[in-house]
Amino acid sequence: MARILALDYGKVRTGIAVTDEMQIIASGLTTVATKELFVFLKKYIDNESVERFVVGEPKQMNNTPSESEILIVPFLDKLQKTFPEIPIERQDERFTSKMAFQTMLDSGLKKNQRRNKALVDEISATIILQSYLEKTKS
Repeated sequence: MARILALDYGKVRTGIAVTDEMQIIASGLTTVATKELFVFLKKYIDNESVERFVVGEPKQMNNTPSESEILIVPFLDKLQKTFPEIPIERQDERFTSKMAFQTMLDSGLKKNQRRNKALVDEISATIILQSYLEKTKS
């Protein structure tokens, strides 16, 4: 089986998570500067088999798209054109940043480590991917 790659897309940086080859476990991979994202993805896909992308879908509490969705739509178009053979799915990402921060607290990270926004983005991508896996397995 191929891996599933999740992206917590942001204007400045993007958190990335990936499954194992059996698509059972979601793990944080890295965070990259968004302007370097396609270079990273091309290199990663050259070395690993990726079955699909899961991209976080920011929503408001009333289930309407959040303002940041405007930034994501052009990214999704470019992602689809760059990797037309890899399907893209969306996953609700409400509360993932709060859940990521709580995960950092629960794991005992020091205050200065919790300020690492790149780590928050990577953990958020992992939560997005784990939520997607749970949704598809049920």
